[in-house]
Parts: sequence; C-alpha cells; structure tokens
Amino acid sequence: MQFNNTPHNMGFWVVDKLNEELGGKFGKKKMQGLCSEVIVENEKVLLIKPQTYMNSSGECIIKYVKKFKVPLENILVISDDIDLPAGSVRFREKGSAGTHNGLKSVVFSLKTTEFPRLRIGVGKPPEHMDLADFVLSKLSPETRALIDSSYDEIKQKIYDFIKG
Repeated sequence: MQFNNTPHNMGFWVVDKLNEELGGKFGKKKMQGLCSEVIVENEKVLLIKPQTYMNSSGECIIKYVKKFKVPLENILVISDDIDLPAGSVRFREKGSAGTHNGLKSVVFSLKTTEFPRLRIGVGKPPEHMDLADFVLSKLSPETRALIDSSYDEIKQKIYDFIKG
C-alpha cells in the first residue's frame, strides 16, 4: 500500500476504519472499485474505494451510481483538503472541487457539484515542496496524531449524514 499514511489516502483511511468497525468485507474489484456493504443506523451503506488513480476516481463512482441508482444526495465523497488545518473536518452539501483533482474527476463524471462531501484537513505543504510531492509523502507524526484525533468527529458526521 504505497499511499498509506499520506494525505492522498485520507478517504481510504476513513472507509477502511469504518469498514473494520462495522465488520464489512471488501469484495473483488468490480467497476473499477472495491465495495463493502455494511449496515449503519439500520441503513444499507456501500463503502466504495475507487481503484483508478485518484485523479480519475469519478470514473468508478459514476459506475456505482448508475448500477445502484443512487441519488446524488445519498453520495458522500470523502477526501483530503490542503486548505484545512490538519485534523479539521468540513462537511458540505455541495460545492466546487477547488484544487482537488480527485473531486474534479467526480464533478466531471457526475456532471454536477451538487453532491455531499466530507473533507479532512491535512494542512498545507511547506513552501519549498511541490503539491504532488506533499500529498504523496508520509504524514509527520504530529499531523498523523491530529488526523487520528479527529476520527470520532469524522465518524459522527458520517453517521449524521446517513441519518439525514
């Protein structure tokens, strides 16, 4: 897992942690993604981990949306955000992709910005570091600790989203 413990991997980190807590199991790769079906708050939830490059993740998401006829308001995209301080969490019902190429791919594939997203702050790269290098580099122990400490808030926001 070359991207473990990198800013690039925040969405997978959350999904993996939830999946483990809920006793889910990811099946074989289908439709360019891995899928686990879990029950949260008496609701069936599909946890999807796109297996495309991050910047093409929308290609996987649209396939699941079409196959399972998922209304856009029932999708929650989880991603890193360099514009938020490390460990902070932001939920939005809709909005632009900003500078996040993975979200740009989702917007392009869904043909809308009208879908919920949960962003996890990873902080800004140092001035001397290229953005691509930063999101693919290992998190510092301090940043990792801040993000880990935000997991309960992240989980609560996901559960609140599922409950409506």
